[in-house]
Amino acid sequence: MRLLLLVTIALCTIRAWAAEEDLKIREDTPYVQSGMVVVDTMLEMAGVRPDDFVIDLGSGDGRIVIQAAQRFGARGVGIEYDPQLIQLATENAMRARVGDRVSFLEQNIFSSDFSAASVITMYLLPEYNLALRPKLLAMRPGTRIVSHDFAMGDWKPDARKTVPVPDKPVGINKESTIYFWIVPARVGGRWKSRMPSTGGDAQFVLRQKFQELSGSAVIGGRSVPVERARISGSVLSFRVRDGDRTLRFNGQVSAARINGQLGIGDRFYSWHALKAD
Repeated sequence: MRLLLLVTIALCTIRAWAAEEDLKIREDTPYVQSGMVVVDTMLEMAGVRPDDFVIDLGSGDGRIVIQAAQRFGARGVGIEYDPQLIQLATENAMRARVGDRVSFLEQNIFSSDFSAASVITMYLLPEYNLALRPKLLAMRPGTRIVSHDFAMGDWKPDARKTVPVPDKPVGINKESTIYFWIVPARVGGRWKSRMPSTGGDAQFVLRQKFQELSGSAVIGGRSVPVERARISGSVLSFRVRDGDRTLRFNGQVSAARINGQLGIGDRFYSWHALKAD
């Protein structure tokens, strides 16, 4: 039985690896440029700064990372499977005098390592977005992601904006929608803490679906629902009603620990929690 289990696990691992290796951009996928109004909106929504590292998945002529370098002083890398577009993007970067800040890689976006990015940009088909979603969610909490025109299934965007694009080469409405996400820390499960105001024990159970949270708390032996729970990157916040008081929890998630603050009325206390499962 143990041997059969090991063989089954090995086969599943090989199949998963093969499936990832087989994923690639289809040759019939159209290359459509993002208009510069869209490029600027994407970078603005991502809040690109000089210390950011922008990676564009399916970078085409390189305009997104070139604009990130020119306008915001960021560094960037474009990942593209078409060698002719890689050459064009490289030449465009040199003409824009940002060749020292951006580069382009001829790679398959599905097998590329883009984990070092602080900002991910993309203009890909919906099925490509969904195929990339597990890798995107596994990135460092706080990584910002912007997508032109296509969302990511039931992972709701943190923000979206529609802008007119009169010269857009596809579509009837001549407008584009930009979707924005912040990769959330993983906080689902049980947490234990001590209440700084009373010294008593407290437990929290959080249920997570992307950046949306729900759950319950046990404080002073009573179970109460968690309200207004939200995770944005590694920043967690929620509220709990304790009798006639509202307890306001805010904290920074780091692996299996939360360090933050508890607000009760106009008083604030240092607050910590540890993962219990």
